[in-house]
Amino acid sequence: MRGGLFVEIVTMAWDTLRGNKLRSALTVLGIVIGIMSIVGMTSLIRGFDQSLRDSIETIGPDTIFVAKFSAVSLSSGASFQDMIQRPNMTPQDADAIGALPSVESSAVILGNGGPPQTERIYIRDQKTKPLNIYGTTEVYPSLTRIPIVMGRFFNEGEVLRHRQVIVLGQTPYLALFPNADPIGKTVRLGLVPYEVIGVLGKRPSPGGFDVGADDNAIIPQTAYQKQFGIRVYDIGRGEARAVLIGALPREGVPREQAMREIEDTMRVRHRLRLDQPDDFDIVTQDAILKVWDQVSQATFLSLVVLSSIALMVGGIGVMGIMTISVTERTREIGVRKALGARRVEILWQFLLEAVFLTSAGGLLGIALGSAIGLGVHWLTAFPVSLPWWSFAIGVGFSASVGVFFGMVPAVRASRLDPIEALRYE
Repeated sequence: MRGGLFVEIVTMAWDTLRGNKLRSALTVLGIVIGIMSIVGMTSLIRGFDQSLRDSIETIGPDTIFVAKFSAVSLSSGASFQDMIQRPNMTPQDADAIGALPSVESSAVILGNGGPPQTERIYIRDQKTKPLNIYGTTEVYPSLTRIPIVMGRFFNEGEVLRHRQVIVLGQTPYLALFPNADPIGKTVRLGLVPYEVIGVLGKRPSPGGFDVGADDNAIIPQTAYQKQFGIRVYDIGRGEARAVLIGALPREGVPREQAMREIEDTMRVRHRLRLDQPDDFDIVTQDAILKVWDQVSQATFLSLVVLSSIALMVGGIGVMGIMTISVTERTREIGVRKALGARRVEILWQFLLEAVFLTSAGGLLGIALGSAIGLGVHWLTAFPVSLPWWSFAIGVGFSASVGVFFGMVPAVRASRLDPIEALRYE
């Protein structure tokens, strides 16, 4: 097709759509809704996805956690009733893991991996809301990427001597010391005095929601056991043990090798037979991200399916309107064919009208979907992400709908007999 003729066909198609504004607008309504849903929800899902990944990545890439159960077991279909009956982790398990040749260091984290120990922190007449209190060792900072923004973390000597020192999360720090340096100050954890030696940095919060990511404080595990013991919480008796173990492989040792040795050690300690499955979970950053990938992919697929319904409805509307348009313009088609227009030129004219129609709906849907995402972000600070490929998908989908549903009326128009078309009233 010659370039000049193609431009002429494009101009005719555009003039036709512009002359029927109301009908064109009603025709593309389904397209607009479908593309708006895809772009708007994609921006929110992607924003939440990135914020959650930032939160997960506070776990060091080489860190290995051993837990009674976790999302890894839940995603594999394990029964919750079976998981809560698993044996609890113990500080002795952490010692055994730390003694492995492939492990550089290990730490028990009391108050994590189950129902946490909660307590208020006081200074004079001020107090915080109930906070999660964790007890661990000097190894903890190497297991995570959470920085110490003020002061320091406690050392091995302070752990061994049961020193009553505390590292505050952002929530208690801002509540008790909004305009003061907390380092060296004495606070009370319940009724027990502790010296503040450090403040943790702010943790990423999934979706920007207040999920209590910073509502915590950390003390040496020896001080934790002295004040709280190892809380036991059993479903049958009303109590469960909140114990998590973290470990780091030695430099040069593959993480997978350390994981195998940890698994073998835990199976021996739990006296499991060869035919029995693990009654504990080994969790890494990659394992958690894999679970989240499954969830996010299923969510995105559901979104595409639901939006496709709106696109299909819009496409059927396009086909119906274009069929009516062909009927209304039968005489025009006859005149054009009598003057020498070929079938392919008639086909392109009506096909381009359908593509213009749906593409315009796609562009409007992209604009509205982006506005929804940015509006939600502006009102709630919910993170959004507007990747270029979501715009490309929107335009591509809308144009494809135009081609698919516009083909039938376009072919019908191109096959009209010019003599019969000229006689049509």
